[in-house]
Formats: sequence, structure tokens, C-alpha cells
Amino acid sequence: MEKFNVLIPEDNFIIVEYEEEQLPAIMVVNSSLKTFEPKEVFAWNLSIIIQFDDLNNNGMPKKEETDLLLPFEETVDSKLKGRNKNKPNALFLARITWNGTRELIYRVYDPEMVNTYLQKVITSKKYPREFDFRMEYDEKWSLNDWFLA
Repeated sequence: MEKFNVLIPEDNFIIVEYEEEQLPAIMVVNSSLKTFEPKEVFAWNLSIIIQFDDLNNNGMPKKEETDLLLPFEETVDSKLKGRNKNKPNALFLARITWNGTRELIYRVYDPEMVNTYLQKVITSKKYPREFDFRMEYDEKWSLNDWFLA
């Protein structure tokens, strides 16, 4: 098995506001991952999509809705990354809010741990809003080209 020396970069967030299908969108991207290597260590792409309930006319969530989701998102983030900040299991890549949804995107080292945790959350029904997730093997991070351009 090949060994890698991995230096986890400090998060650096940029905010991108844009319009898609005539609706506003806000994306927060961890730009420090643009030059991250070796990508193959975090070869799995995780996308978590959360459905908002309480929306403004433009498809964006009301403040109370985002306040409701913030603790859940913080817990998920902490559990996915794990206890060791120097050797996290996941790297936060992006958060996109658009058209009644929020998508959280991570790069993952150990997909089994993430899958087990998220399945437990779903089974427990202890989440503020309906969500789904998808994890795909993507060693070259090609699913994230748009975010890291």
C-alpha cells in the first residue's frame, strides 16, 4: 500500500453569489483545496442535499430555517471530519444554497465511516429537515472541477 505525506491546508472560504434558472444561489467554497495534493487520499466525493421547508419567494431559506439547520450542519461536519484535526476523515469543499436546497460537499478518506454515520442519522430520524446523500469514487476530483476552477 502506497503511503502519502499529507499536509491538511487551513480552510480559506470564498463566497460566490450567482443566478441559476433565474433564482439566486450562494456558494461557499474552501479555496485552499484548489492546490491540495495528493488528491487520491481523499478519493471519495460526498454530496449531502438538504431540503428546506420555510422559503422566501426567491427559493432561498428564511433566516429561521438556516438557524434551524446550522447546529445539524455543524454536527455533521464535526462527525465527518472526526476527532483528529491533523488527520481528518473528510475535507469540507463547498456549500451551495439554491432553489429550496442546500448541498454540502466533502472529500472523504474513509467512505465506510461516513456511510455508517449518515445511515445512523437517517435511521434515528433525528434531523431537522429531510436530506439525502450520495458518495462516489472520484480519485482525480473531476466532480469538483467547477468549484476549484
